[in-house]
Amino acid sequence: MSKVIVVGGGPSGIIAAIAAAEMGHAVEIYEKNEKLGKKLYITGKGRCNITNESDKDNFFEQLCSNKKFFYSSFNKFNNIDTINFFNNIGLKTKKERGNRIFPATNKSSDVISALNKQLKLLNVKIKYNTEVKSIFVEDNIVKGIKIMNETILSDSVIIATGGLSYPLTGSTGDGYKFAKEIGHRVTELNPSLVPIHVKEEYIKDLMGLSLKNININIFANNKKIYEEFGELIFTHFGLSGPVILSGSSYIVPYINKTNSIKIAIDLKPALTKEQLDNRILRDFDEVKNKDFKNSLDKLLPSKLIQPIVELSGINADKKVNEITKIERNNLVELLKNLTFTITKLADYNQAVITKGGINIKEINPSTMESKIIKNLYFVGEVLDLDALTGGYNLQIAWSTGHLAGSSIE
Repeated sequence: MSKVIVVGGGPSGIIAAIAAAEMGHAVEIYEKNEKLGKKLYITGKGRCNITNESDKDNFFEQLCSNKKFFYSSFNKFNNIDTINFFNNIGLKTKKERGNRIFPATNKSSDVISALNKQLKLLNVKIKYNTEVKSIFVEDNIVKGIKIMNETILSDSVIIATGGLSYPLTGSTGDGYKFAKEIGHRVTELNPSLVPIHVKEEYIKDLMGLSLKNININIFANNKKIYEEFGELIFTHFGLSGPVILSGSSYIVPYINKTNSIKIAIDLKPALTKEQLDNRILRDFDEVKNKDFKNSLDKLLPSKLIQPIVELSGINADKKVNEITKIERNNLVELLKNLTFTITKLADYNQAVITKGGINIKEINPSTMESKIIKNLYFVGEVLDLDALTGGYNLQIAWSTGHLAGSSIE
């Protein structure tokens, strides 16, 4: 039996501690917050999207960085293993749209509670409100950690400190600092799965409006870089919601390197332009003598009507029976391509994850052990691994954490 220290009590750290304890090791978690899983509490809007039950091919399509590296950890502890693990420790789960897995109770606190019980059962010691200052290394072998003026010795150390997203939960990039201090490289870091800011001022008038079943296309220098169907929400500064958060991951490489990033929203993706034109004609036919500004309430949410009227170039007071075919075609084009200019991404305070991290070339994918420092492991968001929304990023945490904990001899 050896002594294992886990730095960070988030999902990857907790599962690593459990796996190491199940191997018979004496495990201690060092957590700088007053409780474990602080970020887990707020995931999935407080419901905790534990994982995604998609098959392997579909699952890996949702990964954005370093897919090959992730194969080993996923094969040893995959999404089905995760579901079974939680069921076995007393947490009932349920499947929702898009194969997303949640606790049956819809409470992220129940996920934390089940994990805490398992840690207690396995006699894992937890040091709360304890900030690790550095990793203690001698002759390229990890020897423990340093906290304040004290050195704590151990046989192995697992770094599970998370990234930079939601810094109020304690994710302040400690793991990147530790890694650099002991010779590891860290790739470029950016907030990802974030809302986007747009240039158009009228976006403020749309704040709070949620649109379902729309299609978006994102273009960088007129080249399409992302397309998705689903739901979005307007904010006072831009756009958010599932399709936007996922799309932001693809914007990251372009955001500071090009002057032209645009998003085009198809408000009526189920209709071709011809079908939409016919739909508009039918609506106009029912309100022949109404002004254009009063004719779109069947077609659009009320908040969208005034902006669409203004953008269409059609006189707001024009009777609908006087609207020309060219004007109608322009309206159709607008509804199929409502375009905004993206100015920037929201910051780490609103980011679900961090894009970038510890360079995976310096990590053994079969164990998560550092190739530079013996008996040192990196897991979870601190690694250069990320995915789209839907439970995939948490699965990265579960898989890499479990692999590291179970690989310690």
